[in-house]
Amino acid sequence: MIHAFLPPSAAVREVGLRDGLQSIARTLPTAQKLEWIRDAHAAGQREIEVGSFVPARLLPQLADTAELLAFAKTLPGLFASVLVPNLRGAELAIAGEADLMMVPLSASHAHSLANLRKTPDEVVAEVARIRAARDAAGSKTLIEGGVGTAFGCTIQGHVAPDEVLRLMQALLDAGADRVGLADTVGYADPAMVRSLFERAQRIAGERLWCGHFHDTRGLGLANVYAALEAGIARFDACLAGIGGCPHAPGASGNVDTEDLVFMLESMGVSTGVDLPKLLDLRQRVAGWLDGETLQGTVWRAGFPKTFAATAGVPA
Repeated sequence: MIHAFLPPSAAVREVGLRDGLQSIARTLPTAQKLEWIRDAHAAGQREIEVGSFVPARLLPQLADTAELLAFAKTLPGLFASVLVPNLRGAELAIAGEADLMMVPLSASHAHSLANLRKTPDEVVAEVARIRAARDAAGSKTLIEGGVGTAFGCTIQGHVAPDEVLRLMQALLDAGADRVGLADTVGYADPAMVRSLFERAQRIAGERLWCGHFHDTRGLGLANVYAALEAGIARFDACLAGIGGCPHAPGASGNVDTEDLVFMLESMGVSTGVDLPKLLDLRQRVAGWLDGETLQGTVWRAGFPKTFAATAGVPA
């Protein structure tokens, strides 16, 4: 039975192909990435961030993003997104007919300069240029502004919630269709998450699109739960919890996709994902990434007997 304060369903956006793979030195062959997308779709995942339009010299792991996007567009019902750091990346996303382009903004001034070589307000100005280009092209690609380091920063330390909300409003004013909040370096706790998301929702309403959490200190799922209580029903996650952050030494990757889906389904929040199929895919991806640090617990422990009737998992 679903709890009264939880949504009946939630979307889990797979970001392992971008946020996960960009954080490890290994470059997966394009054929394996295509298999990943195909089988994630077959397992019921309907939102996948397939890559990022950044120069190949900076992130050779993501150099095949255009090919992955083209393939993703052939799969029925799949909402394919890409990350774009600037106008040039946005132009490629528009040309590839991405369903959504995510523009990252760091609320930490120090992190923004280190990661993007721009101040937060310069990123806002870039979003305005991206919106103008999108509209001029007659494109339907949505623009999402992702406010990172929303709960603190390994370089700057404290990030004021008022500054996070100011920048979120500035992104909306500049033309972003959607906004999200990200705990980029894993500093958040559930009380912080619920407070900030509740304040953000009063500002952005339905345009507050997504929560992005890292499991750096084991609070990733707890933070998702707090965001659920605040009314959020879309979350980023990485298969096998791969990835990290270059400015957060020792940080683990995003919340693990399989564990997140298990938690949601166990609470009666439908995700549309077939967990056994997802775990089969995880096993293959783990083989491709042999030697890399992987996360997650459901793949090891399996499903409790009490879970079968809820999720349709064979007992």
